[in-house]
Amino acid sequence: MRPSPHRPGTARGLLGALLTALATVAALLAVAPAAQADTLVCEQFGSTTIQGRYVVQNNRWGTSATQCVTATDTGFRLTQADGSVPTGGAPKSYPSVFNGCHYTNCSPGTNLPAQLSGIAAAPSSISYGYVGDAVYNASYDIWLDPTPRTDGVNKTEIMIWLNKVGPIQPIGAQVGTATVGGRTWQVWTGSNGSNDVISFVAPSAIASWSFDVMDFVRETVRRGMAQNNWYLTSVQAGFEPWQNGAGLAVNSFSSAVNLGTPGDPGNPGDPATACKVTYATNVWTGGFTADVTVTNTGSAPVDPWKLAFTLPPGQRITNAWNATVTPSTGAVTATALAHNARIAPGAGQTFGFQGTYSGSFAQPAGFSLNGTACA
Repeated sequence: MRPSPHRPGTARGLLGALLTALATVAALLAVAPAAQADTLVCEQFGSTTIQGRYVVQNNRWGTSATQCVTATDTGFRLTQADGSVPTGGAPKSYPSVFNGCHYTNCSPGTNLPAQLSGIAAAPSSISYGYVGDAVYNASYDIWLDPTPRTDGVNKTEIMIWLNKVGPIQPIGAQVGTATVGGRTWQVWTGSNGSNDVISFVAPSAIASWSFDVMDFVRETVRRGMAQNNWYLTSVQAGFEPWQNGAGLAVNSFSSAVNLGTPGDPGNPGDPATACKVTYATNVWTGGFTADVTVTNTGSAPVDPWKLAFTLPPGQRITNAWNATVTPSTGAVTATALAHNARIAPGAGQTFGFQGTYSGSFAQPAGFSLNGTACA
């Protein structure tokens, strides 16, 4: 058989194509966001930063037993929680994630402390992971003070108990009930010797929720435990464990503080804002699309708009249209684009996204438009 002639031009072409392909891959790797490696924190008051804007803290103060938290891209999990303390007293610790300032440790880019009268809304979202072999609460810790201090103990502490497991109770005594953020809560008040405490306790466990922190702040002011010229210094979410607690997790967390005067037209804190959300999906094995329509059912225009909601565990957004949706998992926020930033009363705007999921498919439990819960 006659051997094939050598074709140097063909070899050069194949080499050029290979180099081009390698350059393309390198460029994609250069611009693709790298996932943050999980960070283990075991120091008593150790902390780390996630998402470039929140602080995860171990915050072990009620026991000498070992406690460790693992900070993730979107939250944290309690990976070691040794020992126990009596359920009639204070908890072991408060492992948590926060926006704001706590004992001089301030989260990157925060606009806290901020005077209450100058905050239009403070939307926040949370998704918890619970365990059954521990005694604990899952709670927000919101701190208020007459001064814009970033160190030490503030004057008033607002606690929101989204779950309570075991024979534990808030500080003080129950003084009644209240409807805040569209939900009914037991209300407890008291003092721990260092600061006043008002606690809002859910009658049953809440696994995920999007709401406006200022709803609870305004209820606290109405009850005379704070004043409008005081300052919000931090918004924290985590757990108070009394016994065990390994496996507890904040799957995702978001917190924002929108400065402005409530009542201005189109302001995120405008009481006239009301909304309805339609969430239509097309689901197949391992993937889905969602078309989301936000309708302004209030009496004032909303401009601009942001819709906050929490994706169920296992879901990840891969691309979106007619809105910027970040981050890709957990507590996400859809932000209007320039061409659809205004929603007139009675009108709506639609955006959508495509994503992947694992396990059983589910829809988000709730939505909030500029801090106002939607139907």
